[in-house]
Amino acid sequence: MGDHVDRLTQALPALRRASPTLAGWGRDLATRLLGGARLLTAGNGGSAAEAQHLTAELVGRFDRERRPFSAIALHADTSSLSAIGNDYGYVQVYARQVRGHARAGDVVMLFSTSGRSPNLLAAAGAAREVGATSWALTGRGPNPLARVCTDAVCLPGDTATVQEMHLVALHMVCRAIEEAVEGRGLGR
Repeated sequence: MGDHVDRLTQALPALRRASPTLAGWGRDLATRLLGGARLLTAGNGGSAAEAQHLTAELVGRFDRERRPFSAIALHADTSSLSAIGNDYGYVQVYARQVRGHARAGDVVMLFSTSGRSPNLLAAAGAAREVGATSWALTGRGPNPLARVCTDAVCLPGDTATVQEMHLVALHMVCRAIEEAVEGRGLGR
């Protein structure tokens, strides 16, 4: 058990170095969401859970009362996921949804411990096609997903450590969003 805590402790300095980027993402996302843009998220396995956690915090709330924001976890629509996977292949399950839902000014945030998932790489390409910004939270970089996204935060560690750091990172983004919204007096 102590080894697990040691791995988290070793990863924390990288998360601290990423703090300015994550805060910037939060401020940028607050501006976009207040202006009517939306956030689309995706991941596979545990990363899907983290991506969906972020959308829940934005449609609901994190720490403070504020209006709900448009945030969609692409993997949560099981009918679309299975239909697209059946008709177009698993690589296209997110890209097709990005092409359908995302508009210029939206953000597509992709979670991946490896940074190598073909379906997330395709989603990043689709975001670029439609003029959406793409951000990646990944494991150790450089990796293919970090290279194709508009911006990325790459955190070291094994799969469990990276997923746990992603949870902290998404909470940091949420806190920055809510501080930016409150700072503009637009909480509700």
